[in-house]
Amino acid sequence: MMPSHAIAGEETGGDPEHLTQTARHQAQIDPLAALRAPGDPPWDVYLTGTVFLDIVFTGLDTAPVRGTESWARGMGSSPGGVANMAAALARLGLRTSLAAAFGDDHYGEYCWDALARGEGIDLTPSRTVPGWHSPVTVSMAYEGERTMISHGHEPPPEEPAPDCPPPARAAVASLTPGRRAPWIAQAAREGTRIFADVGWDDTGAWDLAGLADLEHCEAFLPNAEEAMRYTGSTCPKAAAHALTEHVPVAVVTLGADGAYAVDRRTGETAEVPAIAVEALDPTGAGDVFVAGFVTGTLAGWPLADRLALAGLTAALSVQEFGGSLSAPGWSEIGAWWRRVQSLETQNPAALRRYAFLDPLIPTHLDRPWPLRRAVPTIGFGRNT
Repeated sequence: MMPSHAIAGEETGGDPEHLTQTARHQAQIDPLAALRAPGDPPWDVYLTGTVFLDIVFTGLDTAPVRGTESWARGMGSSPGGVANMAAALARLGLRTSLAAAFGDDHYGEYCWDALARGEGIDLTPSRTVPGWHSPVTVSMAYEGERTMISHGHEPPPEEPAPDCPPPARAAVASLTPGRRAPWIAQAAREGTRIFADVGWDDTGAWDLAGLADLEHCEAFLPNAEEAMRYTGSTCPKAAAHALTEHVPVAVVTLGADGAYAVDRRTGETAEVPAIAVEALDPTGAGDVFVAGFVTGTLAGWPLADRLALAGLTAALSVQEFGGSLSAPGWSEIGAWWRRVQSLETQNPAALRRYAFLDPLIPTHLDRPWPLRRAVPTIGFGRNT
C-alpha cells in the first residue's frame, strides 16, 4: 500500500540495574506513559520460551541443491526463538521480562549480553545452565521464503518457566496442542492479560479443545492456514469470527494480504492491508507483528490502529537481518512515517490510516540519523 523505507536501527548498552531505563532510552517513546500509576506491575510484558542462536543466510537465488555448494550474499547472527518477541517488545518501549534457559557456551553468553545489555530486557527469571549447549537455528532465505535447520538439546527439567511468573500487565504465550502450561493460568489469575499464538499442529488433529489454555487468553493470533484448520472454515475472515467463540479477540494474519481482526466484546472488526516491502529476511516477522499488537492493546488503541502498527512493524522488520535485531523501534517507525508523508504521489487515504502515529512521533529525533543498529554477528571485540 505504501512505499517502504529501509531504516537503520540503534544499539544501546547499560548496566543490568538500569535495564528498564536502557529499554526506554532505546525506544525513545513510552507508549504507556499516560497510563502508568503507582502500584502498577513492574513489567509490561512477561514471556518465556527457548532462546536460539539464529544464523541467517540471505541473498540465495535458489534453494540449496544436493551435492553442491551455495554461496549467500549476506549473513547475520542474532538471538532467536523467544528472543525475537522479547526484543520487539522492548524496542517499542514496553518493560519486558524474559524467563529462558541459556547455555554456558559462547553462544549463550552472546545472547544473554545482546538481550540484557543491548535491549534492556529483564533476565532475572532466566538461568544459565552449566554444561548445556545453546540451541542453534540456521535459516536460509530465498524466493520470498525460508528454510530452517535447528539443533539443540532439552534443558534440564528444573529450568522451565517459573511456577509463579512476575507480575505483568500482559504475557505472550505460545500454545502447544494437547499440553497445558501451568504458568498461563497462574498469570491470568493474577490479572495478567494473555496473548497467544500457536505453531503448526504436527499431530494433524487441529482440535481447539487441545488448546486448553486458550480459555485464559484475551487474544489469539494464528495465521490464516492455522485459523481455518482449527475452525474448519474455508475463509480466513470466517475463521476469525469462529475463533471469537473461544477467545475475546481473534487476529488472523493473511500474509501478503495483511491481517483481519475481530473483537467479540466491542463488536469491532478491522482489516489492514500489508505494506509492500523488499524483504531481505522474514525471520521473526510474526513475532514482531504480535509485539506491535500487544503494544497497541496495552495503550488502549482502537482495533484498527493496533492492527496497523502490528503490520507496519512486521513490514519494517523484514528489511533487516535476523529476527530479534531486525525489530524496529520508534525511531525507525518515525523515519518511515516522515518519509511516506513526503512523497507527492502518496495516497491520502493510505496516509490517514496511519495518522494515529502523529501524536506519538517526536518532530525531531534527539540523535543523529541514521542510527547504528546492533551488529548481527558474533566475534568482534567491544572496541571494533
